[in-house]
Amino acid sequence: MTDHLADFALDDELEASRIAAARSAFFAHTRGVNDAKARPAVTISRASDIVPEAIRWLWPDWLPEGKLTLLAGSPGTGKTTLALSLAATVTRGGAWPDGTACNRAGDVLVWSGEDNPADTIVPRLMAAGADLDRVHIITGRTDEDGELLPFDPAADMPLLSERLADMGDARLLILDPIVSAVSGDAHRVNDVRRNLQSLVDMAGTYRCCVLGISHFAKGTKGSSPAERVIGSQAFVALARVVLVAGKDEAAERRILARAKSNIAPDDGGVSYSLELTETHGIQASRIVWGALIDGSARDILGDVEQDDEERTGLDDACEFLTGLLSDGPVRTKILKSDADGAGFNWKMMQRAATKLDVQKRKIGMKEGWEWALAKETAPEEDTKNPALYTVSPSVIHVPFVSGKGLRAVDFGDSPEGDITKGVSPSGNSSDSDAGGDV
Repeated sequence: MTDHLADFALDDELEASRIAAARSAFFAHTRGVNDAKARPAVTISRASDIVPEAIRWLWPDWLPEGKLTLLAGSPGTGKTTLALSLAATVTRGGAWPDGTACNRAGDVLVWSGEDNPADTIVPRLMAAGADLDRVHIITGRTDEDGELLPFDPAADMPLLSERLADMGDARLLILDPIVSAVSGDAHRVNDVRRNLQSLVDMAGTYRCCVLGISHFAKGTKGSSPAERVIGSQAFVALARVVLVAGKDEAAERRILARAKSNIAPDDGGVSYSLELTETHGIQASRIVWGALIDGSARDILGDVEQDDEERTGLDDACEFLTGLLSDGPVRTKILKSDADGAGFNWKMMQRAATKLDVQKRKIGMKEGWEWALAKETAPEEDTKNPALYTVSPSVIHVPFVSGKGLRAVDFGDSPEGDITKGVSPSGNSSDSDAGGDV
């Protein structure tokens, strides 16, 4: 506060002391009044005063530090075993399923409302090769009298925050299931946001990745994977990354895919299988990681969640497409017409092409696209068929199978699309993608 009294010219010493006393009394009174009126206020910061920083990752592009990640899937996909396998990697370092290094090894906390620590969680951690000294299982909490009570994720997050502060090296917190962190209606947006906000804030404060396990709602097969997560969509909205797990009943093949990410790529996946192993005389399931998978989560799940009828339809489409391409490359305009006549919609043909690893290329501005079976298109055959060549910047003929010319030349969109011109789709292909040659 400005001291307006300091500007007065004081000749009399007595008067000066009186004014000094009045000044002290005034400031003391002002501070008292201000203290009495202290109230909550909004705090703001200039963007220029905030030091920008890169997102830190446990598993690059999959598990961000200090943020909420969801892992959802149908029963039988091994979601808990998946989570514990990831936890094992955090405790010991090593490599993630995609081959990237785990450079942020540390401690892991696990709370499960469904599995017993002694006969399920610890044996699975052992099977995954975890460092058990770095895994801390939340088994309860104490009250004011020291009595042990069940841990409630919806009410006891402040107590858990204190333990995180004491640990200082917690990299991952697993909550199974995440819906238990909501005390109200898990289908109401406000209830979910209100309860999970403290969890999100805690994760950010201690740079701890929170992995919440959830389930798919019944009857959502075929829908957008992120929308299949049970409960309010506020779960998905608050999570920065959503991972989904699916299972192929026929082949016992499972997949883990990214369905949503606000901070990294939101596609791609990795296959895995579950196997029983014995450690110290105790049997437990563990994850065996497989190959990486390209594509969106919806497409990846669609490939493993087909029912018998869909599976038969795809097999028939693969057989049909193989027959069409067995003699060499075929224009997609012709393929579309033949498939339509045989009762296969274009979307099914595209899925068949993906399954068969069909190679696709654009052969010119007006000619459109061409498909070919990779195993049938050998370089020796290419040299005998000039139609299989494209042009590189140096006007060198490049075989179709090499792909070099495709990367070098941008033909742009053809004004005479293979699908949109010259073909009249029947009712069997009503769901074909507009202009979706490939």
